[in-house]
Amino acid sequence: MDDSKVVGGKVKKPGKRGRKPAKIDLKAKLERSRQSARECRARKKLRYQYLEELVSSRERAICALREELEMYKQWCMAMDQGKIPSEIKALLTGEEQGKAQQNSAKLTKAGKAEPNSGNP
Repeated sequence: MDDSKVVGGKVKKPGKRGRKPAKIDLKAKLERSRQSARECRARKKLRYQYLEELVSSRERAICALREELEMYKQWCMAMDQGKIPSEIKALLTGEEQGKAQQNSAKLTKAGKAEPNSGNP
């Protein structure tokens, strides 16, 4: 008895299905695989470079924020002792000057719009 089976009127023999690759196909397949691996390694390298740059930029941002936080802590300690840091004074005077300039600009605009509404 042989191992062939009859299915739907056709005789099928056990074994591998499909065509058998030639040796040249194996070489081409191996070369494609190597090329794909090279491309994969290149993508991986680029991805790691990008991530390293991202981490370093975030670390720089964290350092800058820590310095700013330390500055604010020092300002708070100085104000707790009753001293007003010169930086805060400069900020306040800069804001007051900015407000004064805005108010004067509003007054000049209002004066141009209503020339008779000023002093008698």
